[in-house]
Amino acid sequence: MKKTSQRGHSTLNELNITPLLDLVFVLLVIFIITTPQMVNSLEMALPSAKPPPPNPNAPKPKINRILVDDNGQVFLNDEPIPDTALKDKFSGLKAADPDPKVVVKGSDDVDYQSMIKVLDALQQLDITKVGLATE
Repeated sequence: MKKTSQRGHSTLNELNITPLLDLVFVLLVIFIITTPQMVNSLEMALPSAKPPPPNPNAPKPKINRILVDDNGQVFLNDEPIPDTALKDKFSGLKAADPDPKVVVKGSDDVDYQSMIKVLDALQQLDITKVGLATE
């Protein structure tokens, strides 16, 4: 009788894929963690801490002040304006400066209608740089 010995040269009947699956799951977790950070990146220009140096040659902008008192009387740069001449005065502002800057201040006890009358006249004349003054 002949003895046969089995050496280490046997064929591999099954492939062990456990290490391959571990590698795939690790890569999947890495992609899941890093993908939202790449998608939500937002570029923004933050303002610097130092303001730009003022230009001494630049003229100061003229700001027109409109005050509406308790009685609904309108004042443009401390000059009273009747309600009938409101649009005419504002169109004169627009003619003098194509992009006038206006600050509207209403008294504490002013009627809403008086303020809306002024703001409506400004809007009809396409005066867009309007600020509301508060205390």
